[in-house]
This record gives sequence, C-alpha cells and structure tokens, in this order.
Amino acid sequence: MELTKRPTALQQVIRDRRAVKKHYNNKPVTEETVMELLEDAVWAPTHGVRQPWRFIFIGPDQTETFAQKVAATYPEDRRQNRLEYLSEPTAFLVIVMDEPESQKQWDENFGATACMIQNFWLLAWEQQLGVTWKTNSHIYDAQVKQILNVGENEKIVGFLHLGYFDEKPAKKDRISAADKFTTFEG
Repeated sequence: MELTKRPTALQQVIRDRRAVKKHYNNKPVTEETVMELLEDAVWAPTHGVRQPWRFIFIGPDQTETFAQKVAATYPEDRRQNRLEYLSEPTAFLVIVMDEPESQKQWDENFGATACMIQNFWLLAWEQQLGVTWKTNSHIYDAQVKQILNVGENEKIVGFLHLGYFDEKPAKKDRISAADKFTTFEG
C-alpha cells in the first residue's frame, strides 16, 4: 500500500535507507560519531531491559590490520579475495550478543539486537554514513572470535561495514505488506 499523504520524516528515512556496500568516500568514520549513534540506537526494545549487546569498533587506523587478521582465517586460496573485501569499508562495528542457555531468551536477545542494529542504521543514514550488516562465514569462526576477544557465551551477530558515501545506492522495491497479510478467522 503506497502512502497517499506526505510521509513523515521517520517514514522517509525508513524508505530511503539503503545498504551501502562499496564506493565509500575518504571521510573518516570516527569513534565519537559511532558512540553518538549508539547512544540513541540502544533505546531499542529489549526484553527485561537485558540490553544483550556489546560493540567492538575498528576505526580507520586499524582496518588494514583487522582485515589482514580476519582474511588470514580463510583458506589460502580465498585470503586475497577476503582481504580486498574487508579493505573496502572505512571502519567496522562488530555487534556481539549475549547467548543465554534459554532458547526463549536467545530469541529475545537476537530480536532486540536486530532492532538496535536497525536503529543504528537509520540514524547513520541520516548523517550520510553508509552501513551494511554482514553475516559472512567469519562471524562463526573460532579464530575470529579469539581475535575479537568474544566470550564463550557470546555470539557475533554481524560486522557492520561503515563508510561515508556521496552517491545513494539504487532503491530496490519491496513486496507490499498487503501481499503478505492475512487475517485469522478462527
């Protein structure tokens, strides 16, 4: 269903937001900017106010070293490709989540963390800071967890690739909610 009235600022930023995967400009992503965005992003809904997340920032001065360490965890024939891939972003924000034993709490933690990531992404978009949430195989690698000092009862939810951009990526249409909507008639 298309909006028939003028969209609110929130509606507009939700519809405008894109995954910015490449073509970052040279403007550095600072720790201060990321912290400012996170201070608002953490107001995501979270069951029991557990706030099950923590963050690891890899700034522009550390991305090369970080990319080399993560790429080194891949088989020899894929290392160069992974190094080039991980060298594209200006910075990274690794999102780590507490992993409780209870499946219910695990699901709640993941949902809350995903909401927090969406908040961060929308806030970053307003500042023309590009974000893409990556869940490549290295987030499951024990060596990468060790590189990042991720605990036994923690999960890397993803790497947020960060960088400022000059040109907005093309819009990809969505299936209308109406096409996926039903009403229970019990």
